[in-house]
Amino acid sequence: MTPRTTAERILNAARLLFEREGPGAVSMRRVAEAVGITPMAIYRHFPNREALLKRISDDSFNEIAHHWAARKSGGDPIAQLVAIQLIYLDYALAHPHLFDHAFSVRRDDARRFPEDFHARRSPTANVAYDAVVEAQQQGVLRAGDPWDITMTLWGHSHGLIALYRAGRFSYDDRRFQAFYEASLGRLLDGLRN
Repeated sequence: MTPRTTAERILNAARLLFEREGPGAVSMRRVAEAVGITPMAIYRHFPNREALLKRISDDSFNEIAHHWAARKSGGDPIAQLVAIQLIYLDYALAHPHLFDHAFSVRRDDARRFPEDFHARRSPTANVAYDAVVEAQQQGVLRAGDPWDITMTLWGHSHGLIALYRAGRFSYDDRRFQAFYEASLGRLLDGLRN
């Protein structure tokens, strides 16, 4: 879909720069050049660079949450949990700069566990939490605090991805994906009821 409004064009240009080169590449000057406007015109739509980066991050969280929610089919709850974690990996590999900014960079506006998560302020974690609750209700996962289990699953997945992105595996993407899925299976086996 082609962006129609100036704000959409600004956001699209900023995201393209972000995805290609990382957040450091997103300057008002470069975004303005890409859109064909003056740098000052951006401020009519975004008060500053940080607001533009926050919007990119928020949109990426919502995209992941949307993909996760779309995979929930009401079927096997373990398969749903695996699908959610595989989407997380796919997103990390396809959008490494967005992934890092959303999940690996210290930010003042980042959601914090447990308060923000218990208040359901995380669109991504909410989907995983709901899948954990459903698995517990069906008797597939052992009893325990569903937020703690959700964070355990996320920590496992994120840790493996961070190690892979830091060059700690000699695998190519395909072999790492196979290892990741097998490792997730081992973790879920330990959480089964």
